[in-house]
Amino acid sequence: MHRKTLLGVDWWLLVPVAVLIIISLVTLLSLNRALFFSQFFTLIIGVIAFLIFSRIRVESFVRLAIPIYIISIILLLIVLIIGFESHGAVRWISLGGFPIQFSELLKPFLALALASYLSQHKTRSFRSLLAILLFLAPIFGLIAFQPDLGNALIYAGVVFLVLITFGYSLKWFGLLAVPFLLASPVVWNILHDYQQKRLLTFLNPTSDPLGASYNVIQAMIAVGSGMFLGKGLSQGTQSGLRFLPERHTDFIFATLSEGLGFIGAIIVLVAFIMLCVRIYVIFTQMDNDFAKIFASVVFSFFLVHFFVNIGMNLALLPVVGVTLPFVSFGGNSLLSNFIFLGILSSMVTSYSRHSVLEIK
Repeated sequence: MHRKTLLGVDWWLLVPVAVLIIISLVTLLSLNRALFFSQFFTLIIGVIAFLIFSRIRVESFVRLAIPIYIISIILLLIVLIIGFESHGAVRWISLGGFPIQFSELLKPFLALALASYLSQHKTRSFRSLLAILLFLAPIFGLIAFQPDLGNALIYAGVVFLVLITFGYSLKWFGLLAVPFLLASPVVWNILHDYQQKRLLTFLNPTSDPLGASYNVIQAMIAVGSGMFLGKGLSQGTQSGLRFLPERHTDFIFATLSEGLGFIGAIIVLVAFIMLCVRIYVIFTQMDNDFAKIFASVVFSFFLVHFFVNIGMNLALLPVVGVTLPFVSFGGNSLLSNFIFLGILSSMVTSYSRHSVLEIK
C-alpha cells in the first residue's frame, strides 16, 4: 500500500526537528535579536532546500555522485587558496558578503558520493576497505589542512560507523590504526598549539582555568547552575554575561541548559533520539543498496554530531568545534542538515519497501 503523508512530508522525521528549531530560536532570541533573525532567515532557505531536494528523482543523485565528488574536491581547494582566516583557520570564502563553509555544506553531497562508491563494492574485503579510504583521503586531507579538526573527526566517525554497519571487520580498522599510533608523536607536533592545549585540557579540565580550560569550566558551570527548571532564558549568568564563549554555536547546549534547566536539556535529548530512531526505521525499510547506505550515513552523521557536541559541553570529550544540529547558530550547518533530510525524504518515496503493493 502506498504510504501517505500529509502534504507529502514525513512528519515523524520533521516533528523532532521542529522541536529543536523552536528551542534554538527561543534561545537565540534571548541572547541577541540579530542572531534570531539571521537564523530565522536561514531557516526559511533551509525549508525551501528541503522541499526542493525531497522532490528530485533519486536517479539524478546516482548519476551525479562522481561529478559531485570531483566538484567537492575543487571547492575545498578553492577555500585553501582564496578563503579568509577566522579564529586561526581558513574554512570560509565570502560570496556576496555571506561566509560559506564548504566543509559543512558539502556533507550531504559527499554522503551521496560515498553511498554511490560503497554500493559498487559488493565484497567486504580488506582490499575494498583500502580502496574506499583512498577514495576519501583527498577530502579528509583538504579539511584537515584548513585546519578543521572538528569536521575531520565528524567525517572520520561517520565513515567508521557506516563501514562497520556494512560488514567491514573491526580488526582491519585496528590493523590500520597501528601506523597512526606509531606516528602519534609526529602527529602531535603537527597539531597547532591550541589543538594540543584542547587535548591536554580534556585530560585535566582544571589545569588552566583562565586559559585553555576556560571554555570547558564555564560550560560545566552553566549546565550545572541550570539545575532542574533553569534560571530562565536571558537570566543566565554564564551565557547572559558572556562568560561562556561561543554561547550560540559550540556551547549552545550549555546555554539552553542554564536557561531551561534539566527539563530543557531532556527535551533536546528526546527530540534527537526521536529523530535518530525515525532515520533508523527508514534505514531498515530501504530495499536499495545506494539508498540504504545513504540512510546509514544520515543516521551516523546526526548521532556523531550529537554525541560529540553534548560530550564537549559536559567535558566528556575534547572541545573540537562541532555544532549541535538544528540548535546551534550557523547558516551553513542548518542548510546542510535540511539538505540531508530532503535527499533522505526523496529516497523514502522511491525506495521504501512499503511504498508499493506488489500483487502476485
